[in-house]
Amino acid sequence: MPSHRPSPHQSAEEAVPGMADLRHQLGQLLMAGFEGPEPSPAILDLIENHQLGGVILFSRNIESAEQVYRLTSTLQARAHAAGHRYPLLIAIDQENGMVQRLGEHVTLFPGNMALGACDSPELVTAIAQATGRELQALGINMNLAPVLDINNNPANPVIGVRSFGEDPEQVARLGLAAVQGYRRAGLISCLKHFPGHGDTATDSHLALPLIPHDLARLERLELVPFARVLQEEGADCVMTAHIAFPALTGDPGLPATVAPAIITGLLRQRLGFDGLAMSDCLEMEATAATLGIEEATVRALEAGLDLILISHRYDRQLAGLVAMRTALDEGRLSPARLQQALGRLQRLKARYLSWERLPQPEALKLLRNPEHLALQRESYARAITLLRNSLGLLPLRLTGEQRLLLVIPQKTGASRVEDQRYPVEGLIATVRRYHPNTEARLLPLPLPEGERQALREAVEQAQLVLLVTVNAYLDRDQSECLNWLAAEAPCPLVALAVYNPYDLLACPQLSTYLLTYEYTQPAIEAACAVLFGASRPQGRLPVSLPPLHARGEGLSL
Repeated sequence: MPSHRPSPHQSAEEAVPGMADLRHQLGQLLMAGFEGPEPSPAILDLIENHQLGGVILFSRNIESAEQVYRLTSTLQARAHAAGHRYPLLIAIDQENGMVQRLGEHVTLFPGNMALGACDSPELVTAIAQATGRELQALGINMNLAPVLDINNNPANPVIGVRSFGEDPEQVARLGLAAVQGYRRAGLISCLKHFPGHGDTATDSHLALPLIPHDLARLERLELVPFARVLQEEGADCVMTAHIAFPALTGDPGLPATVAPAIITGLLRQRLGFDGLAMSDCLEMEATAATLGIEEATVRALEAGLDLILISHRYDRQLAGLVAMRTALDEGRLSPARLQQALGRLQRLKARYLSWERLPQPEALKLLRNPEHLALQRESYARAITLLRNSLGLLPLRLTGEQRLLLVIPQKTGASRVEDQRYPVEGLIATVRRYHPNTEARLLPLPLPEGERQALREAVEQAQLVLLVTVNAYLDRDQSECLNWLAAEAPCPLVALAVYNPYDLLACPQLSTYLLTYEYTQPAIEAACAVLFGASRPQGRLPVSLPPLHARGEGLSL
């Protein structure tokens, strides 16, 4: 063991470095990512020569469960050999649903909005605990979840189904349940994105969003889940949003991440949080294109944050470290402020992490175990929501001779936060398992005239059209195709919305509308079971569809 590690009786506060090595310890206040399935020279340099505090993993780092375990074990071994007092934080965005980095190597559970449709705190706790246990087995000790944003803006391009819903009380209730589940698994969790990213139509990965609301409005809505969790359970960590709140800061160009009024004034003083506060990635355009990495790093620490996330580029990670040291040397960042940040980080590590308690290889047997797979099936079955069935088409009653036409828009892009790509082949195979006489057509968008004629002929030969929609309400080409089919199809049409639930807004005349809240294979399988009568819909829509205000009630079929 490194000789300078604290004794078992030494507190985390006592272990905070004095001025002599404070400058060397500043790397603890950085969390960094890297490319590839093996530790890169860049990440090893940060660990061994700069005392890096944490590592974040993405899908680019994942090949198999065994490989992830070897990767995290190697990272920790190199940190231990370099004299780190505590193990590295190794974090990941395993929100489940559409944001999940580990793919099929772990049990995939529903994302937040699907769980909002279930509206069961007990189910959310069980899923968070199962997710936490599997992450721990892989050597990942921190999940950047749960999302506590309230999705009260249908045009939001980056939160959407990552939110439990639009009701602040429900989001608070289910967010609290998630934190409790992660704690039962012994995993560090992180509330995000403070003070709320729901009511914006701008993706902070691409630009700086602005929310104009004052504190009174925030306390009625956006802050409710954060305040509830902090009051009733406490939080290990809070991640800030790169969003401007000019009513609080007086500056429409100032992201919350670097705003003292929000970090120190609102989070620390008004809500009483004294735990670890971290930034979202500073390479997102909301900060990188406005302040730059170096200035954003220093100003975030000045504002009261304790951990800086720079997820991608080594040169930017080094630039952030240099900026910290320069600010300390020049007196811009005081030793007291930096020691405060280090103290919060070390208290968190002391509570959860130990060199003696790193996971062993046999823990991998927890992955995708029968209990977790049963929980997966139950939760997806409970999430599927039937919003409209006015013609009584569901469950489908097709004879073997009747042709079903499955129409799927070709959607190849995803937002920058998603890892889930659309499982078209799995969707087709699942539908054909229930009804072999199925023709599938992938539609290029915008729809060329030749393809339109071919689709028209296919519709004329079908007895039922099953149309998949993927955020059609945000996609003019898809919306036009949806409305054309609804108007022209001579046979019944069933719409299956496999992402955000707002596609009925793009085509209000749809008579049959089923929701999955995510384009994942377990969700597709659960939806097909409802379509063909193998199970019943149980979900309730956790958002409203203005001006429809329609909600599914686990409708009787």
